[in-house]
Amino acid sequence: MSKFLFNEFVGTSSAAWKQKIQADLKGADYNETLLWKTNEGITVKPFYAKEDRTNTPISIPKKGFYICQTIFIDNEKIANSLAIDAIKRGATSLQFVAKKSFNYNLLLKHIDLNSIIIYFKFEFLPSEFLIELSAFTNAQSTFFQLDIIGNLAEKGNWFINLKEDFKQLDAILKTTKNCVSVSGDLYQNAGATIVQQLAYTLAHANEYLHKYGKEVTDKIHFTFSTGSNYFFEIAKLRAFRILWETLLNEYDIKNSEAHLFTQPSLRNKTLYDYNVNMLRTTSEYMSAILGGSNTVSTIPYDAMYHKSNEFGERIARNQLLILQQESYLQEAQNFADGTYYIESITQQLAEKALTLFKKIEKGGGFLKQLKAGVIQKKIAESVAKEEEDFDAKKIILLGTNMQTNMNDAMKNELALFPFVKQRNIKTLIIPINRKRLSEIIEKERLAKEND
Repeated sequence: MSKFLFNEFVGTSSAAWKQKIQADLKGADYNETLLWKTNEGITVKPFYAKEDRTNTPISIPKKGFYICQTIFIDNEKIANSLAIDAIKRGATSLQFVAKKSFNYNLLLKHIDLNSIIIYFKFEFLPSEFLIELSAFTNAQSTFFQLDIIGNLAEKGNWFINLKEDFKQLDAILKTTKNCVSVSGDLYQNAGATIVQQLAYTLAHANEYLHKYGKEVTDKIHFTFSTGSNYFFEIAKLRAFRILWETLLNEYDIKNSEAHLFTQPSLRNKTLYDYNVNMLRTTSEYMSAILGGSNTVSTIPYDAMYHKSNEFGERIARNQLLILQQESYLQEAQNFADGTYYIESITQQLAEKALTLFKKIEKGGGFLKQLKAGVIQKKIAESVAKEEEDFDAKKIILLGTNMQTNMNDAMKNELALFPFVKQRNIKTLIIPINRKRLSEIIEKERLAKEND
């Protein structure tokens, strides 16, 4: 390509830009006026230049991303009908959520297991059933989202007990591919900072590596949630790939690429002015795509308070179809390569997360710190800071803590309980709760609707 056009312009150094900015500030301090620090401790500058590039190679999927729709298995025949309809309307992946064993012949009838990526999310521990299901499906395109450590973290208890949970996982690992899921989405939805999300997910995965060694590597995959901090969420996913590769190098494992299943967060979704949720999920889908996710899963705008419905699912699926096919993001996972800003924050997030990861390992590892309540305490501190910023309107949720419509009524719209449920059961550890940021305000507004 000719450089004639570019030769017409004189290059300007970063120092010259900073000097010009300082002059335009007319005495105001550059650092205090234009630099801001995130809750992750990262300083954001007003401009970035080529020296901010890190040129760190990142293994990104080269075949684009899959569009996934989630289907709950209450009735196999209905779930199968919903799955076939989703595929006809553009879904290229399906996530089935199961609370108990099911008739997989009926569930998967007329579904081409060679062309559709299937995820099974288990909310129970099904060793014999899972092994049987694995033999029936295509091992290359089926992922089993089973996470016994994640269950302990979220529920406060093992599925059965520590010994039995690992015994059943042992049996599964011997015969099944893609059978260990690491629930990084839990930490995002609980209110952890991005650095914490990265470090906890890495340390969480490292517990499986500690237990089973390098042989388990290719059976591990990850679930993430993306929030509304657009560029930072892109950087988060890219940073995790760097961290995973760095960790695997310590085990002398090469050429193993992280498989990321990503969906929008529920933490910033709201009951009131709920249509804004569509804008939030659009941004979060884009972060998931540009961050390099293998699969991006839909979250309907009304998922917190409505049961699964045709309209909500269609809108969510079409959001991704528009981004993929009309916005030309089908193979856009590497679009962030070479971007000064994203590369800079990617590197900083990775470095800070690695430092925290090492601290966790030095303290005995993720499980030990989880049992001691250290992880929960650190997340609680982050939640308190985020809630303080939300109350002070430093974090804005439009329609909830800014530009609220007090005539907006939701009491009669709630088909599902939209808040954290109190569980009166004895737990081994303090559970890490998924909680939406706007819950306190929403409870107060709902109570006023009753007046």
